[in-house]
Amino acid sequence: MITGDIKNRIDSIWDTYWVGGITNPMSVLEQMTYLFFMKMLDDAQLKKEAEANILGVKVPNPTFKEGMWHNPDTDADVPYNNLRWHVFKNMEATQMFNTIRNDAFSFIKNLSEGKSSAYSRFMRDAVFLIQNPRTLTRIVDGVDALDMNNRDAMGDVYEYILGKMAASGNNGQFRTPRHIIRMMVELMQPTLKDEICDPAMGSAGFIVESAKYIAEHYKQELLNKVNAQRFKGSMFHGFDTDSTMLRIGAMNLMLHGVEEPDVAYRDSLSSSNNDTEKYTLCLANPPFAGSIDSEDTNKSLLAITNTKKTELLFVSLFVRMLQTGGRCASIVPEGVLFGNSNAHVALRKELVENHTLRAVISMPSGVFQPYSGVSTAILVFTKTGAGGTDKVWFYDMQADGYSLDQKRTEVAENDIPDVVARFRDLKAEEQRTRKDKSFLVPVDEIRQNDYVLSINKYKEVEREKVEYDSTEEIQGRIEALESEIAAAINEFRTKFM
Repeated sequence: MITGDIKNRIDSIWDTYWVGGITNPMSVLEQMTYLFFMKMLDDAQLKKEAEANILGVKVPNPTFKEGMWHNPDTDADVPYNNLRWHVFKNMEATQMFNTIRNDAFSFIKNLSEGKSSAYSRFMRDAVFLIQNPRTLTRIVDGVDALDMNNRDAMGDVYEYILGKMAASGNNGQFRTPRHIIRMMVELMQPTLKDEICDPAMGSAGFIVESAKYIAEHYKQELLNKVNAQRFKGSMFHGFDTDSTMLRIGAMNLMLHGVEEPDVAYRDSLSSSNNDTEKYTLCLANPPFAGSIDSEDTNKSLLAITNTKKTELLFVSLFVRMLQTGGRCASIVPEGVLFGNSNAHVALRKELVENHTLRAVISMPSGVFQPYSGVSTAILVFTKTGAGGTDKVWFYDMQADGYSLDQKRTEVAENDIPDVVARFRDLKAEEQRTRKDKSFLVPVDEIRQNDYVLSINKYKEVEREKVEYDSTEEIQGRIEALESEIAAAINEFRTKFM
């Protein structure tokens, strides 16, 4: 957990950016990320150099070499040593500012031409926004106190910063609440054998949480070199159309030990994306606002549901991307569950008839406050290509541990542990009635209801009989009150008029 001291330090850095004129939360996080990366590179090489000195060997594949580096942006030669954090942090303020802005920043932007990393691949269009030496000096001092070698601690730090970005009220739509992500990951229980993908990754929350779950549950297995290498790279996949979010997401993954994920700039719904039967687990909260140009949409998605609505097309995409036996948990707007258009019905029919629809978890409308009051649900299914839906599990989630108003303060009521526990023991759900929070619905009943997946269609509401007084009794009370009022008025007139 992040300590109060580190929180205060991050808050101070954040405030320094604002005082320095950078007030867009996304820009603050992005600029902070650049400095994190500079420090990470130097800290990693310092660690390698210490180990090499002990062994009496040269540093393998150094990021900062001996001699000079040619800066393509200024066409000047710069000593590699000057590009290192532990060197420029001790420079005089103006010299440090010029070194970082002109040379060190250019170095990390061009790093992908030499030693590549998931983060450096998305640096080409990055812009350094800090405008004065004093602001930069204060920020460098704050970042310098952070231990970039402690990935667990730095992962917590970055998640705290992402939380600040969401809490700031701008750009919060990029961040699904962390506890909702964690719930979905715990429902899916990823393993080291999985190929995990989020085709609308944003800040990589689902991928990071999956990596954390695996690190927690497969500690011994990750001591194996092959498993460790796969964990650091090839098992995690994420795509987005926003280069800023790709940089932030790649850094988020690096700080959680996933150094070389398959992260790329890609419109996942476009005809250029041909991923088919490639992944074993998809976790996502894809965008569900607006429509797209159907001419650029991959035709294989339209074959399942002929629509321009992104919320339907992404579910269609999950079906195509998954291997047979692969599973998916995705957030969808509530309209997907009961929309009566041909596209809505066709998609629900596809999940129910051609695959195994396992669960529909309806979430309270305040989950995405203060940014949106939209009602959402989580669809959980397994791709089979041959049906298999027998009964669908429904859960009416009423609380998530936070108030459902715009303040979203912590409260005691929280259905999340119950959601996870019940999902993992669906046999016990056979005994529940339609009056409970969760229950099973036979597939034949869903067919009869045009594949509607709204829990309200199947939930039995218990109504209490209310006995009202007779009209004569009510009329008598009204007349008595009128008499009392008239008497009071007469008394007032006698005394004061």
